[in-house]
Amino acid sequence: MAHSSHQLNLIYEDNHLLVVNKQAMLPTMGVASDRPSLLSLAKEYIREKHNKLGKVYLGVVSRLDAPVTGVVIMARTSKAAARLSEAFRERRVRKEYWAVVEGIPDETQCTLEHYLRKDERHRRVHVTHADCPDAQLARLNYCVTSSYQNLSLLQVELETGRKHQIRVQLAKIGHPILGDIKYGSREKFPVGLALHARQLELEHPVRKESMQFEAPLPACWRKNRLVANLL
Repeated sequence: MAHSSHQLNLIYEDNHLLVVNKQAMLPTMGVASDRPSLLSLAKEYIREKHNKLGKVYLGVVSRLDAPVTGVVIMARTSKAAARLSEAFRERRVRKEYWAVVEGIPDETQCTLEHYLRKDERHRRVHVTHADCPDAQLARLNYCVTSSYQNLSLLQVELETGRKHQIRVQLAKIGHPILGDIKYGSREKFPVGLALHARQLELEHPVRKESMQFEAPLPACWRKNRLVANLL
């Protein structure tokens, strides 16, 4: 694997789970073998820590887009992976994100519901109609926690987990995420974009106890003067 500046920021680990805080611009998985991904870094970490000689099993049960930071959970056994995937599918996982958006939303608290369609060719997602053949329902709740100049900090809770969902839905109501040029942001963000998977709450796949994982914000959020004023 090519050497990379990315490191693995560990949040929690046991025999069943590996929970990490993903850096911006690091793909979760699915890239060429000579490019670093969160999955390849995590496998390398397990291999070195536990002196594993053969293949390392890690099941990715939740993904984040490359420019997005925050909590990602991986399963260390296929049993844990199956149970966690089921929990995500059945929406038994609480997912909270922090997003800095351009502008100040009219409503301080709102549920957004749209139908989304993937455009694989242009690697984008569009809002479409319910009767479009491959439309998927996307639902989220947000509340505005602070505003400063022409930016707002939103706490977003996902009800569905669709590709680019938060980015597309917030852009659709006229408040693109800071730095998200793909979906209409006119402002730059130091690295990636201002969307962070802050918290993940779920039941442990084996011990059945409730667990909550929180990822610290990337340093660049506090270094950006406007964003720092929102925190």
